[in-house]
Amino acid sequence: MMDASLFIARRLRFKGRIAVTSIAVSFIVMIISVSVSSGFRHEIRDGISFLSGDIQLTPVNLNYLDESSPIERRPAYLEKVEALKGVKAVSPAVYKAGIVRTDGEIHGVLFKGIENPGKVSGADSLPSLGVAVPSGLASILHLKPGDRLPSYFIGEKIRVRNFTVASVYEGMFDSDPENMVVFASLSDMQRLNGWGSNQVSALEVQLDNRYKDMQGMEAMQQEVGSMALLYADDESASVVARSAVSRYPQIFDWLGLIDFNVFFILLLMTVVAGFNMISGLLIMLFENISTIGLLKSLGMDDRRIAKVFLISASSAVLKGMVIGNAVALLLCAIQGTTHMLRLDPANYFLPYVPVHIDLPLFLLADIAAYLAIMLLLLIPSLFITKIDPAKTVRVA
Repeated sequence: MMDASLFIARRLRFKGRIAVTSIAVSFIVMIISVSVSSGFRHEIRDGISFLSGDIQLTPVNLNYLDESSPIERRPAYLEKVEALKGVKAVSPAVYKAGIVRTDGEIHGVLFKGIENPGKVSGADSLPSLGVAVPSGLASILHLKPGDRLPSYFIGEKIRVRNFTVASVYEGMFDSDPENMVVFASLSDMQRLNGWGSNQVSALEVQLDNRYKDMQGMEAMQQEVGSMALLYADDESASVVARSAVSRYPQIFDWLGLIDFNVFFILLLMTVVAGFNMISGLLIMLFENISTIGLLKSLGMDDRRIAKVFLISASSAVLKGMVIGNAVALLLCAIQGTTHMLRLDPANYFLPYVPVHIDLPLFLLADIAAYLAIMLLLLIPSLFITKIDPAKTVRVA
């Protein structure tokens, strides 16, 4: 048998179109804010991971100019590190500071030798003496694929290599001259340093996405460092584990500030939507004073009468929420496909507004906002207790 409150609520129409529109707009703003915040987190964390790994195992005295402190490419503790929960891959890397020169232009950069350059070169491997340069450096030095890139390396003696630009990639730090990385093959950089195939500058640990927040990285840094310490043999060089959080603290602080701003926006939009719904519900209550009085005279208590109007208001909230979600997801899909809204990478690290559709996070925001709005609607429902059925029925 249908509940009486639900039966009556289905016959009462919530006429607050402005309130429903406000709900829809609020949810559009909330969902877009969450998706942009999530987009920044994913893009920047992936960019940092791509450039230098989530956690680096390096010699204690790492020096980009010195070739005298390599570590083993396959140390005794490697299998233990790879077996840790949350570790996706461990990759070797060779770093070397250098100076590149073209006609009339010179620039200091950091060279990085890697095994799998697919993300920067579009191929499984780089050709011998082939390099992938960031677009920012290519713009400064007017480089394009196929150009020669004379490079100078200072150590015990100056070494010169005539590299060829194999590809140009979009880097997260393209606007920061001090953080530009030129990628080369691992073997080329090992030969440049005079190292064997089992000698590298660092082992870079890539983590699963769920461990890429600040707390997750710091916890994994401790675990990786412990494995390297406990399972190292006598021949292994001493290493130190450093997370991306400790290498780029200002970037993670900036991401934390974005998350705080998004939380403030969610709170503000929930309050705005809630108070618009309060005004809409009050109007509905005033329009139905005689109905409330009649229900009271028929023996329905205040709680059940309030339930009638809350059910009606809830349907309006859900309607606005569905409309807002649909519009927000459409706008996010358009931005994610076209990158229509652009940013200054010098200030935001990225050339466009990133979006990431995280459905569990969206559902959490929806549920939290819906519950908060419904709690706010309990305030006007108290008006029902003040209505005297004797007066309202007589007036009606």
